[in-house]
Amino acid sequence: MEQLPLAIAPTPEPAFENFVAGANAEALLRVQELAAGRLREAIVYLWGGPGCGKSHLLRAAACAAQPSHALTVADDVDALGEEAQIALFNAINAARDGHGAVLAAGNAPPAALELRADLRTRLAWGLVYHLKPLSDEDRTHYLSAQADARGLHLGEDVLSYLLTRLPRDLTSLAAVIALLDRYSLARQRHITVPLVREALKAREP
Repeated sequence: MEQLPLAIAPTPEPAFENFVAGANAEALLRVQELAAGRLREAIVYLWGGPGCGKSHLLRAAACAAQPSHALTVADDVDALGEEAQIALFNAINAARDGHGAVLAAGNAPPAALELRADLRTRLAWGLVYHLKPLSDEDRTHYLSAQADARGLHLGEDVLSYLLTRLPRDLTSLAAVIALLDRYSLARQRHITVPLVREALKAREP
């Protein structure tokens, strides 16, 4: 049987509207306010493990920032070299003096970062949020919303299978929904666990 070529629909660009907040609703709100120039604090620092949404929020903020509001965005600060640390240090000082704002993110709270001491201190000057991982319930709602947007129905057995067999980051989950949409349409079959297995196997190189 000839293998069906599977084209994956492009993942939407990170935006505040497609960020799944879960337990991070307050952090989302504050970052939105920072990007819009409405936040009283000029410095916001986000931290958490891989897949918690740090980079998504930073990219969304960079796109949404008002032209008249200078916003410095620094991701993965834990990996910054010496020159980049100095640049971030200066940007935070300027923000504290009323010139622009800073949104930064890393893999640990400020005090635990392996950076110059004065930069660690400054990253803690503003609001600090620990981004919590999404719960299984949050991911289930996300998968269902992605499927509904495409006119698909995913049964509870399919949702459970996807969450236990696939990478749990939202980008991977969205890509699989796109794959299932194309595969089920080409085969004129409803999405069931056997069809999911077929689609995932067909995707393998």
